[in-house]
Amino acid sequence: MKVGIMAYFTPLTLPACFHQDEPLGGNLRFIAVDVETAGYDIAGICQIGLAFVGFDSSIVTYSTYIDPRAPFTEGNTRLHGIDAATVRNAPNFEKVLPDLRQLLEAYPLVQHSRYDERAFDAACRLAEIPVLRSVWSDSVAIARQAWPELRGNGGHGLANLKKVLGLHFRHHDAGEDARAAAEVVLKAEASMGRKVRMLNTSQQLVFDFQ
Repeated sequence: MKVGIMAYFTPLTLPACFHQDEPLGGNLRFIAVDVETAGYDIAGICQIGLAFVGFDSSIVTYSTYIDPRAPFTEGNTRLHGIDAATVRNAPNFEKVLPDLRQLLEAYPLVQHSRYDERAFDAACRLAEIPVLRSVWSDSVAIARQAWPELRGNGGHGLANLKKVLGLHFRHHDAGEDARAAAEVVLKAEASMGRKVRMLNTSQQLVFDFQ
């Protein structure tokens, strides 16, 4: 599933389960990542959302269901609406990650809280494959810099930022939440009047040349 439009240069290809209908270009500034999980085990990823943000602030969003090979808890399904029937024909994590790894290790990653990074690490360890060598930024920390007045006044979670910033998304859908995290970063930068410094895996700054 895909939402958005971006100007493209070097084509980048996602695994087939993302149903990519047009190429992604190499003019990416960062990728916002979100996951949903099946139950109590953080390694049980059942959905991955990716929001690709260009240097022109355009956003393209893709998401896919993942078979977590773990039971779904009633509480988690109530939150995100995903159950065993939803993922019946979906690939498992260890099948998808090899085709995602190069892309996720090439660009800075953004998550809203550290949950998504911890879920990826746990899923890699469960599958007995190397964890991502990625550089992650936390959009919660970025939001705290931009809007310190929200501490103790609703906080910096996506649910409150949705109201405060006027964001439009469906919470607890990985694609929607990934896009929301990307929008939080862009709105924070606009509020602060400066770009957030991000690093890629070679520890080189990703500059905005616009």
